[in-house]
Amino acid sequence: MSLKVRITDDMKSAMKAKEADKLAAIRLLLAAIKQKEVDERIELDDAGITAVIDKMIKQRRDSISQYQAAQRQDLVDKEQAEMDVLMAYMPQQLSQAEIEALIAKAVADTGAGGMQDMGKVMGALRPQLAGRADMAQVSALIKAKLSA
Repeated sequence: MSLKVRITDDMKSAMKAKEADKLAAIRLLLAAIKQKEVDERIELDDAGITAVIDKMIKQRRDSISQYQAAQRQDLVDKEQAEMDVLMAYMPQQLSQAEIEALIAKAVADTGAGGMQDMGKVMGALRPQLAGRADMAQVSALIKAKLSA
């Protein structure tokens, strides 16, 4: 079953179960997918949909940090609920140890020797980690590895 079909089925289930918050989050996701498809005149595959979901999750994380700084717990809770719904459609997240192992392998494969090679390492890792790890965290780990 494709990811888009699964999301649509979940929307129907949320409607029947009268889960308003989940339904709203799924509708936001479907609207973002449709917007991307219309803008680029393509039909998104699972990888494209995962990229849209990843972008939406990143937006939610940024919003949560801003709302926490403004001490708006009600908005933090709303964004967190939306993020939880979106996370359900992402592939299984990698553990810290798995990420570090992939970074070490990429550094060895690219022959990276310092910070100037960070782009090479990120380029090698991005396809493997897309949707499976927070790329900001991965970037920080690569910087630490190349600085050492």
